[in-house]
Amino acid sequence: MKRWFWFLLALLAGASAGLFYGWRLDPVKYVDTTPDTLRIDYQSDYVLMTAEAYQGEGDLELAARRLALLGNRPLADIVRQAILFGESRGYTDSDLERMRRLEADLQAQFPTGAGSAP
Repeated sequence: MKRWFWFLLALLAGASAGLFYGWRLDPVKYVDTTPDTLRIDYQSDYVLMTAEAYQGEGDLELAARRLALLGNRPLADIVRQAILFGESRGYTDSDLERMRRLEADLQAQFPTGAGSAP
């Protein structure tokens, strides 16, 4: 019984020391990552910010370049995914409308596959 106690104590101490080192002393630092590595909720927020900027600037090419950072899928598909996520998470109607307008303009500008990176 004594051996099990010391074994479990050593295991717990090792795990605790490893977690302390990894979380406090030398945590992972992400540098120069791209928006395509974001979770879907943050990607949807990025699409919404792009749609808001597009509404103010009116520059579809700039909006397309911004969206191209989210991957090599068709741009309208990226926006559609953000719209579906926004609908399921309760984005406001005005936010969803901004994203729908961006999606429609992308489909009109890039009718074949809704464009990739310009």
